[in-house]
Amino acid sequence: MSILIVVNNPRDWPLAIPGVTVVSARAYLTDPAFGGDHTVRVFNLCRSYRYQTLGYYVSLLAEARGHKPLPRVNAIEDLQSRNMVRLLTEGLDDLIQKSLKTIKSDTFELSICFGRSEASRHDTLSRQLFTLLQAPLLRANFVRRGKHWHIRNVRTIAASDIPPQHHEFAIQAAKEYFMGRRRRTRKLAAPRYNLAILHDPGNPEPASNARALQKFEKAAQSLGLHTELITRADYGRLAGFDALFIRDTTFVNHYTYRFSRRAAAEGLVVIDDPDSILKCNNKVYLAEILARHRIPAPRTLLVHRDNVNQIIPALGLPCVLKQPDSSFSLGVVKVETAEELPAKVNGLLDKSELIVAQEFLPTEFDWRVGILDRRLLFVAKYYMVPGHWQIIRHGDDKHDFVEGKTEALSVGEAPDRVLKMALRAARLIGDGFYGVDIKQIGKRLYVIEINDNPNVDAGNEDSVLKDALYREVMGVFLKRIEARKRGAYR
Repeated sequence: MSILIVVNNPRDWPLAIPGVTVVSARAYLTDPAFGGDHTVRVFNLCRSYRYQTLGYYVSLLAEARGHKPLPRVNAIEDLQSRNMVRLLTEGLDDLIQKSLKTIKSDTFELSICFGRSEASRHDTLSRQLFTLLQAPLLRANFVRRGKHWHIRNVRTIAASDIPPQHHEFAIQAAKEYFMGRRRRTRKLAAPRYNLAILHDPGNPEPASNARALQKFEKAAQSLGLHTELITRADYGRLAGFDALFIRDTTFVNHYTYRFSRRAAAEGLVVIDDPDSILKCNNKVYLAEILARHRIPAPRTLLVHRDNVNQIIPALGLPCVLKQPDSSFSLGVVKVETAEELPAKVNGLLDKSELIVAQEFLPTEFDWRVGILDRRLLFVAKYYMVPGHWQIIRHGDDKHDFVEGKTEALSVGEAPDRVLKMALRAARLIGDGFYGVDIKQIGKRLYVIEINDNPNVDAGNEDSVLKDALYREVMGVFLKRIEARKRGAYR
């Protein structure tokens, strides 16, 4: 991959870096030679990125040419808005306080060159701002109010704004960034596309355990996909990927949903897509759509403060109460007696105007049917924790939990009625990756939930298909990426 630095005037770039070509913005925009080389990586260091300036058009045309510019047009737009900069950097407060705690004055200016600061104590903060805002040269201004530091603004700067005494540092920072990218490219053996896998290393109940993530990466590599494990700190880098695979617990009011929305807006292939997260994360929506399409489910009542007295006549006791966005058995409570009902209902209604109440259907296990791209992927039995009514029993601490055993089966071993019901239910949501939970009581089947972002853990859901399960998932990504490049998939 060749590196192209675009500036208003090559004389504005005072840094000599081996292997890097410097061209004028006008030449890049008008010379046909630059439109045919798809291996170019463009770094736009023009003096201004304002709408319809040369700098703006450099990034715009670079995207059209497949040159993946830095910054991209959406990053340029973000930097023009103080509200967007504030939103993107809202998770950096602790880091800002730590990095600036020794500053004596009430204002501070931080210059950032390719994610580096000349003062090494600010390197971590500089890397995070660069990752989020994705512009090669940045200048962040901070102000202290009382004892607390705040970001006043962040703006881009031109190469000509680098003081002569900082040239040596800027050359080193740029070289390290460029050479780092080259080393990664050589090791990847020319992958066709880039897939980001979003995970949270601190989540005690991740959607995929560490071994499963490794298997996803290996399967992707065998198909020519380069994968990178990313975290919430990598929000600003999404535009540099072709696809996003979310492997952290999803919620609507959560960073996972923001990642999904941003990736979809950037044109990436996303699993799970924001629409699936929105629908599957709300038990009120699921109850309504299952009833509308006459898919059997436990007797259900949408509860608000004015109909609490209808729960027992409609459902009997014991019954189950669910927060609309409950997951992993959290936000789900069992009510045994009429005396405990008001307190448990009110506790959930304090968080949501509507909650879901369902009849209690005790079973030894739940069927879990994994579906991707409207096709069956895996089948498993999720057993209840011994002595408990759920598949997960939580303690007082988030790391204190016990799971029931998981037994994977081949698709042919599962009842055909279970599979057909699961496919019918999942199709109501979309063509994403779903885990449909079904209870079986005698000959009767009941859909309990349709989950986006279903678990795939090494040693559990993959016990039958083994590595083929991971190849199937990565194969869907590859198919969709290629279709999107052709304009055939939306």
